Amino acid sequence: MRGYEDIINLPHPTSKKHPRMAAIDRAAQFSPFAALTGFDAAIEETARLTAGKIELHEDEREELDRRLRQALETGACVEITRFVPDSAKSGGSYETVTGSVAALDHVNRRVVLSSGTRIPVEDILDVIISEKIT
Repeated sequence: MRGYEDIINLPHPTSKKHPRMAAIDRAAQFSPFAALTGFDAAIEETARLTAGKIELHEDEREELDRRLRQALETGACVEITRFVPDSAKSGGSYETVTGSVAALDHVNRRVVLSSGTRIPVEDILDVIISEKIT
């Protein structure tokens, strides 16, 4: 068996048909890659927290209804805190919408704001009357 003594001092072979690859391109061959496409997104989605919907008692519902009627009659500006269900998983989040109440849709059980936003009554957590709109 022979050692490398016979080839160790020979020049590195170079192809006459194919040019040498640039060092940056050679390095790219060994760069890390995402073996599991979408795995990171799935981990982030699982870790994302959602809130549970708070159910109000009947007397709290009546108080919200009273405030909404008052806001409609006086033209006052309201801040409505509502539950928004998450489209990807159970639960959701709470957001606050500001505006004036344009109508109370008793048939569809929705509050209609002057901006056109429609909020299901069962998703409303709180109503704060802030001021009259001039």
